[in-house]
Amino acid sequence: MKSDISLTQLTDQLDLLEAEAASDINDAKDSDSLEKIRVNLLGKKGRLSIVLGAMSSLSAEERPLVGQRANVLKKHLQNLLSQRIEYLKDKSMTERLDRETLDVTAMPTGTPFGKRHPLITTTEDIVDLFCGLGYSVAEGPEIETDEYNFTALNIPEDHPARDMQDTFYLGGQRLLRTHTSPVQIRYLKDNPPPVRIVAPGRVYRRDAVDATHSPVFHQVEVLAIDEGLDFSHLRGTVLAFLTAFFGDLPVRFRASYFPFTEPSAEVDVQWRGRWLEVMGCGMVDPAVLEGLGLDPDRWSGFAAGLGVERFCMVRHGIDDIRRFYTSDLRFLEQF
Repeated sequence: MKSDISLTQLTDQLDLLEAEAASDINDAKDSDSLEKIRVNLLGKKGRLSIVLGAMSSLSAEERPLVGQRANVLKKHLQNLLSQRIEYLKDKSMTERLDRETLDVTAMPTGTPFGKRHPLITTTEDIVDLFCGLGYSVAEGPEIETDEYNFTALNIPEDHPARDMQDTFYLGGQRLLRTHTSPVQIRYLKDNPPPVRIVAPGRVYRRDAVDATHSPVFHQVEVLAIDEGLDFSHLRGTVLAFLTAFFGDLPVRFRASYFPFTEPSAEVDVQWRGRWLEVMGCGMVDPAVLEGLGLDPDRWSGFAAGLGVERFCMVRHGIDDIRRFYTSDLRFLEQF
């Protein structure tokens, strides 16, 4: 039976395909165009498959000759494609290195301005407001003793209030402080009243990390000890501070419990249509004063504490506390 296409014609087509393919591969400028060339040449509907499909019209003796030639061509094209992709990768890397080369011997052209972390600026603003009310700043160690962190604050070893603060213990009666209240105890031991101090600092608790909790966070606590202080002085101080920080927002006091103050209260502000807890406060428990050698019949005082992260989140509309600790410059540059 006479063939529709001859062996010579198919061989010529393969020779032409080889020449054109080599030229196309050599002209490819990037990996995307090279992939299109590969599919056009070697894909299921590619040019090589079309040529091989025409082998059915050859005689049984001629088909192996074309098949052998096609296999050699296929391997050759695959090698050309591989070589070109490696060339393009090397070329791209070389261009990138040339483009991103840093001359460490060159004179500086300028230093970008740094920005303060929002937690730092919020802490500073809070401290400045209390300093404006006549308070002085006091600080203490982050690694504390059980005595200062708990016992001196009317929280003995078997007191259930210890369950309120899941603590990182370090051994040897040492721990990571769970609040900045130990600063107040340390200050009162060295400074007789009257005193008015504000104590900012980092604190630690075994909290699971989520949008509103972190095992590391920041507090600011205030303490005032003097003759004749009562709850009205506490309430006036808290209202003056919250008005200065948040503006003229509704504020409410709710009865609460803290082992080192009595009476105690939680303070809420009405923010965006809902009540938001922002502070805890209360009159210093007479037992704490007695433990420091102070006469509770003469001296009285109040204390208040707040979480800096909560104030910062409210001020800037931040919905996740974890954003403060990711070191994401895109987030930090907003401030």
